[in-house]
Amino acid sequence: MSTLKRAALSLLLAGSLHFAGAQGKYEWKEANSGGYNYKYITNDPMKARFYKLKNGLTVILSVNKKEPRIQTLIGTRAGSNNDPKDHTGLAHYLEHLLFKGTEQYGSLDWAKEKPYIDKIDNLYDKYNKTVDPAARKAVYHEIDSVSGIAAKYAIANEYDKMMTAMGAQGTNAHTWVEETIYEEDIPSNAVDKYLTVQAERFRDPVFRLFHTELEAVYEEKNRGLDNDGRKTYETMLAALFPTHNYGQQSTIGTVEHLKNPNLKAIRQFYNEYYVPNNMAVVMAGDFYPDYVIKTIDQKFGYMKPKPVKEYKPAPEAPMTAPVVREVFGPDAENINIAFRVPGALDVKSNLVLGVLSSILQNGKAGLLDLNINKQQKVLSASASTLNLKDYSVLLLSGKAKQGQSLDDVKSLLLGQLEILRKGDFDETLVKAIVNNAKLAELQGLESNNNRATSIMDGFIKSKGENWAYDVSYVDDMSKVTKQQIVDYANKYLKDNYVIVYKRKGEDKSIEKVEKPAITPVEVNREAQSPFLLKVASIPATPVKPQWLDYDKDIQKTTIGNTDMMYVQNKDNGLFRLYYRFDMGSWNNKKLALAAQYLQFLGTDKYTPEQISKEFYNIACNFNVAAGPEVTTITISGLQENFDKAVTLFEHVIANCQPNEAALTALKGRTNKARSDSKLNKGAIMRGVVNYAMYGAKNPFNNVLSQSELEGISAAELTNILHELPTYKHTIIYYGPQPLATAAADVKKLHPLAANLKDVPAPVKFVKDNQDKNQVLFADYDMVQTEVNWLRNSSAYNPDNTAIVTLFNSYFGGGMGSIVFQTIRESKALAYSTYAFYSSPDKKDDRYSAIAYVGSQADKMNEAVAGMNELLNDIPRSDKLLATAKQSMKQDIETERITNDGIIFSYLAAKKLGLNTDIRKQVYEAIDKMGFDDVKKFHDENLSHKPYTYCIVASEKKVNVDELKKYGDVKKLTMEEIFGY
Repeated sequence: MSTLKRAALSLLLAGSLHFAGAQGKYEWKEANSGGYNYKYITNDPMKARFYKLKNGLTVILSVNKKEPRIQTLIGTRAGSNNDPKDHTGLAHYLEHLLFKGTEQYGSLDWAKEKPYIDKIDNLYDKYNKTVDPAARKAVYHEIDSVSGIAAKYAIANEYDKMMTAMGAQGTNAHTWVEETIYEEDIPSNAVDKYLTVQAERFRDPVFRLFHTELEAVYEEKNRGLDNDGRKTYETMLAALFPTHNYGQQSTIGTVEHLKNPNLKAIRQFYNEYYVPNNMAVVMAGDFYPDYVIKTIDQKFGYMKPKPVKEYKPAPEAPMTAPVVREVFGPDAENINIAFRVPGALDVKSNLVLGVLSSILQNGKAGLLDLNINKQQKVLSASASTLNLKDYSVLLLSGKAKQGQSLDDVKSLLLGQLEILRKGDFDETLVKAIVNNAKLAELQGLESNNNRATSIMDGFIKSKGENWAYDVSYVDDMSKVTKQQIVDYANKYLKDNYVIVYKRKGEDKSIEKVEKPAITPVEVNREAQSPFLLKVASIPATPVKPQWLDYDKDIQKTTIGNTDMMYVQNKDNGLFRLYYRFDMGSWNNKKLALAAQYLQFLGTDKYTPEQISKEFYNIACNFNVAAGPEVTTITISGLQENFDKAVTLFEHVIANCQPNEAALTALKGRTNKARSDSKLNKGAIMRGVVNYAMYGAKNPFNNVLSQSELEGISAAELTNILHELPTYKHTIIYYGPQPLATAAADVKKLHPLAANLKDVPAPVKFVKDNQDKNQVLFADYDMVQTEVNWLRNSSAYNPDNTAIVTLFNSYFGGGMGSIVFQTIRESKALAYSTYAFYSSPDKKDDRYSAIAYVGSQADKMNEAVAGMNELLNDIPRSDKLLATAKQSMKQDIETERITNDGIIFSYLAAKKLGLNTDIRKQVYEAIDKMGFDDVKKFHDENLSHKPYTYCIVASEKKVNVDELKKYGDVKKLTMEEIFGY
């Protein structure tokens, strides 16, 4: 489960509150349908209906018939802000426990289980009040013992089993400062099942299997201690908010409080905040609102309202001088400058802040874009906003290039604010910001998740009362004046900031959450509660799967000597045009650098800055992405500006001019980015896994050597760009124009050589054979240990697709899988763990078996032993297998491949040697497969096979010599991993 919400949500879709404008166009109205009154905002593109049930429960519904699925969110207006001062992290604990069931599900026999649950509650209360270390250890030993007995009556992950069986995807939850949100993406025919489960879930949750879940939270805390970005973020908030809980109470809690949980305090929190007048049910997707609101009313009518104590902090004292903080860790250095400004409830301030932040950075024509990033004055610079209810934050971030200090970056960032304060920016930029906001709004409407997230965010901040401000936001942006922006900058953006220097070095303040002694508990995989059977028996109207017929669903034509594929956009006025080349960095290692170089080049007519402004002004964009085997040029935006956008891009690619200064800067930034990658544990692990998969020379380190990089000339890179369109490629169009019109436009705008060149031959990478166990080790200063298992297997065979999919779902693909239940739920060895059989993306490649555990260093040996046991012997659970099969069917039945996704599905199938939709073959095979097929697959491909163990850990915490018991140990250097 995700702990922390994204730090800053999309400007348009965050549901934050804005200055009301366009009066008369966006107004609250009331209506009645199906016997229920609701409110709505006129001209709301989401057509959201706001209901308030008799018990105070808010229900907000937005219909979108694009696919037969529904994004659902159930939210409570309580998060870490509401944690008691002596029990921080409590809201997050509760989030985890609401996956454990109730008296009705998650239990074999509630009457027998309850006395043990009560005893555990009392023992934790005693543990919380015990100070003497020996006495605490004795109490915990008793907790462990009683928990083992209680677990014999528990059915682990029964919630997840029910959701999986009904075809839910993305089962998750998150806790943040002002909210706790429970997330599901369900098939449209599962509404009754879903609401039955959710109504029971919140009726009277049982906090079972607590001590193993507690260990998962410990692991989550330790992962945070290894995350320099998380530490920087929390340090910044603590300095910005010396009084407010935004800065004084981290969402995951302090180490001291994590080690002293109290179930009675958690229950009190639940009783106080999980009440209908403090909660909302949000649904966006394919459903009938009259039926849904009636069903929600019936299911959730039992909830009783009660007064909720709002968190009312004392106001923060004004900041009168910069506040400086430092964070140390192994990752690359960076700097963050944060300003505390009025919160989302100040709608006028929030609107100006939104426009101001887009003037600072919008990806194309903002001050940071043009004055810093385009001119490569730093490695990278960005601006973002964090819109919270009581206060918002404007954040400027930057990374230094080679030989540059963080204070140099600071001066450049603050210099852009000086430009704002003086008003030295083009006022017409606001119009372009509005046009691009409209573009983003259209794109966002396609996603049920964007709809639901936007609506829920509005509920959290104002109970949805300010939705009119959200709907009118884009219109209101156009009314923001230059003077308002200048005044805002001079009022709020002075020397009143927090600056956090993230420096490379040892963090001596880290206090790890120590591993408690936990005895593995029962998970009772085969057990099913009567409630689960009741949910399973609820009728659901079958949804017929829809297969793609590539010959019918994709229209084709030729433009000169080039094929063009076409799918019409019947939803809105957006287009996407692609030029797709079957070559990438495996064909030419310089291609990716050339693609990157293009953004810094001008032509005989335009400077690089002018090119960015031109595209931004017409709400269009272009991108050149060079992957390993495919390079794709994408031009996208409003169809009304199609000719302008394509003409401008064709001019840029044909006429870009060499710029030695830009290349020198790019080489310097590339070198710094390479150095930074060697400090990033995620990048290191990717490199180690690639080494295990392919050997010493692999796709990850297939990069330009230092001498190759230094030897490249500006003319060489621009020649690569000029020549790119002269190679054979495919044209793809998705947009509102009819095929004939689109083809004629492309033919007119995209000049083609009479004879397009064949692409150069690629480098071949062949997967290694794992003939014996081996350990690849990389040293990194971290609290945890991360282990990946890697084994290359047999050649691709499309007939295996069904069994591979079923095996992955059953064995290691989710919270209800064998791996998750065993490693995390039963043994409490890791926060994150998975295992799957990875399918190749081309027909002449091989499968790979991959497994992962991230655990505390002192639990690594237990975690490795636990995963090895599962890799060698797959436990049997017919009930779990049935759930996995049912989930597969539901996923395929409700999946709709639409838009240009149809074309990319065809291209992916073609790469695998297929000419039909493989999902049909998989769907027809599901009912024919049983456990014997899964076990045979496991035995043939995973069991008692040699693996390469990829381990990233600190040599201070892991004895490298001890790793020899797993196989021959090779300690990799950073140069071996990265290739430079």
